[in-house]
Amino acid sequence: MPSPTPDAPRIDDVGDLGAKHDRLRAVIAGYQSALVCFSGGVDSMLLLRVARDVLGDRCVALTAVSITMAQSERAAAAELAELVGARHELVDSNEMERPGFAANPTDRCYHCKAELLEIARPRAAALGLREVLLGTNLDDLGDHRPGLAAADERGARHPMVDAGLTKDDVRRLSRALGLPTWDKPQLACLSSRFPYGTEITPDRLRQVDGFEDGLRALGFRQLRVRYHGEVARLEIDADDMPRALEPSVRQAIVALGRRQGFTFVALDLAGFRSGSLNQLVGLSRKATTAKSSQ
Repeated sequence: MPSPTPDAPRIDDVGDLGAKHDRLRAVIAGYQSALVCFSGGVDSMLLLRVARDVLGDRCVALTAVSITMAQSERAAAAELAELVGARHELVDSNEMERPGFAANPTDRCYHCKAELLEIARPRAAALGLREVLLGTNLDDLGDHRPGLAAADERGARHPMVDAGLTKDDVRRLSRALGLPTWDKPQLACLSSRFPYGTEITPDRLRQVDGFEDGLRALGFRQLRVRYHGEVARLEIDADDMPRALEPSVRQAIVALGRRQGFTFVALDLAGFRSGSLNQLVGLSRKATTAKSSQ
């Protein structure tokens, strides 16, 4: 089990973090047993660690693997589950085969989460586990998240929401517990790289995944490759932009993009924004409202 690093703050010394940790433990204890939907990201790693602490062998991690999951994250999930001593199961997910998913509608995440829970719920029952847990935090409730509706319809639990944890709380608590994911870049499935209405295909997913892997190999951490046909629009942290524009690095990025099949590589000057394509949903709603009021 990982331990806090020497410079990590003590849980009890960081504001109300200790109380939130206690609340999270209490919420999870009330479940008696649980299957944790585990991607290996910051949120699900903290959830798995605390669930394992509280429930012991009555907690199992499940990772749904599909082509929409970055290759690098598949092995990482298994390693992280092993780090906290949790039993871990890998299962195949086939959201690409669900009607409507590949067309990439604005409720795409609904179909993805429905697929996950329609795998997780029967597996939990087969293992004799009472609840299915998701790593949702309070900040997730304010964005365009149709997947939450699918989760609620299928009875999934959100213990970190019930305990009052924000994304910042998750990172601070993860650091205090010694989890290596405390500063891990934000993750999202590869489908999120495509503007709504742009068809998602296996080849396009591989294009994006390969480009992002290459960018990480160049030393960039928080990033997205947004797919716009012949154009790859790169979102990176603003602090990384000067290095991205250094002649040798810039040439390497362009060459990498072209090897992945993109004709043009563009750098988004607004920088990385989680869920940036969701702003198009808001603009569409505003336009619809304006038309209806005329």
